[in-house]
Amino acid sequence: MSKNNPQAHTIKNVWMLTREYDGLAGAGGVKDVARQLAEALARSGRKVSVVLPLYGFMDPEQLGFAPLELGFEIDLDYAGEPRREYVRIFTKTGEPSAGKGSLAIYLIDAARYLEKKSVYTYTAEDEALDPFHHQGSGHFDYFAMNVLLQKAAAALMIRLGERPDIIHCHDGHTAILPAILRESEGWRHYFAKTGCVVTIHNAGIGYHQEVGDLPFAEAITGLPKALISNNLLDEKFDPLLAASPYAVMNTVSENYARELRETDDDELTGFLGHRLLARGVVLKGVTNGINPADFDPTKPKPLGLTAAFNPASGDLAGKAKCRQSLLKDLARHSLKTVRQTGTLDNQPGNPLFTFVGRLSSQKGVDKLLGALETLLPLDQNFQVLIQGSGSKDIEEALAGLAASPKNLGRICLLRGYDQQLATRIYAAGDFFLIPSRYEPCGLTDYIAQLFGNLPIVHSIGGLVKVKDGETGFSYPEHKSAALMGAMQTALQTVRTKPKKIQAMQQAAIKTIHDTYTWDKVLTRYLSLYHEALSQVQ
Repeated sequence: MSKNNPQAHTIKNVWMLTREYDGLAGAGGVKDVARQLAEALARSGRKVSVVLPLYGFMDPEQLGFAPLELGFEIDLDYAGEPRREYVRIFTKTGEPSAGKGSLAIYLIDAARYLEKKSVYTYTAEDEALDPFHHQGSGHFDYFAMNVLLQKAAAALMIRLGERPDIIHCHDGHTAILPAILRESEGWRHYFAKTGCVVTIHNAGIGYHQEVGDLPFAEAITGLPKALISNNLLDEKFDPLLAASPYAVMNTVSENYARELRETDDDELTGFLGHRLLARGVVLKGVTNGINPADFDPTKPKPLGLTAAFNPASGDLAGKAKCRQSLLKDLARHSLKTVRQTGTLDNQPGNPLFTFVGRLSSQKGVDKLLGALETLLPLDQNFQVLIQGSGSKDIEEALAGLAASPKNLGRICLLRGYDQQLATRIYAAGDFFLIPSRYEPCGLTDYIAQLFGNLPIVHSIGGLVKVKDGETGFSYPEHKSAALMGAMQTALQTVRTKPKKIQAMQQAAIKTIHDTYTWDKVLTRYLSLYHEALSQVQ
């Protein structure tokens, strides 16, 4: 096979490493990409395997997993302290695909995962048990969690006799594996013909999974000291830099890749993009796709919705019923999976703004607070429903706004995350707020659009795919005033030009089906896979 013709290589066997997977463990968009890309690969006739941790909040048997008769130890040394940790494996076969492919999911069962009550951060329950585990702060052993996943996944492949064509690593949590596979004597030979792809879902500062203790990084990864010291960003060992000589790298939208290479927005990554560019590594952009069938309001039962509706045809009677059902549950305070502050009056004529996501400044919730504080007293005829968790300060500020007598019946905060509840919020809303400071791709805009909930976005990163006045509303400046202006435009449009809103809803859904389904986006990932495979043949 010629290296000049990477398409000549056949991609038959793909393994994925991720800390999230939709339906099992989630915190952000990684869960959706991991599952939907895996399923698209399986539909295309390929053998796909996904590896992630078995967290303490997961019940493997209830989720349909069975234990493999397989357990082994993984070297996980600390500096000056040789150590091993024991892991077991649970597995299940995924949903049958339309093609001849297959999908298997493997869970790594280890003590340090079982004690975790959420994917990345400590919960209020953790803080109650140990005051040093502050709610919302990252797990103290995050780096060990990541390394254990990567080493255990590689060991699992060897124990199963699997030599994948491609190992696809999602985010900094799994980005060290390409270096480990090439720098460890035995693994280098076993995986000699396996290509690696690293997808950066979020390159922002604090998301790289970097570590400042260099002797610890050297000991636990088993990587050479020189490799550790040659991949420092802000004097910390950076997994994403470490991946760059050993993997094809991409991020999750063309515009985000451009921002990291060409603009001062790369400051938000610690200038990772510019460092990669200086090495001759050009981050490629592949805008995430979505599987519309997973978010089809014409089939309400699997989604937990009260009634069917179809924004693509303009049939929205069922959407009103979905909103009524959710308002009744809010009025009764009957939602047990979240902590509710405030409620919403039954005002079907008033537009409903919605937000589902992390309550953090990266997601622009600080700007949303500022916008709401000004707009709520200015315009009495709209409502707001917010679901998520995150920064304690932001949570408390939103709770204060929702509890204020002045805003009674107009704003409701649901602290926590419940996937089915999130779907009900998407279905109920008229406008979906995405005021992110930066956003590599954005999946919530797609989901909202499929439910006839028009996104209002800060036009940054992957959110530029929302076209202002055509498939949603957008604004250029990351300021509360700019967000408020876009919200006012949306309100004015729905009140004075309801037919335009309907046309926008339909245009948004058509754009997704024409451009952004996973079966279409898959071809771009296959191109990355071919490139990675050509480098090792």
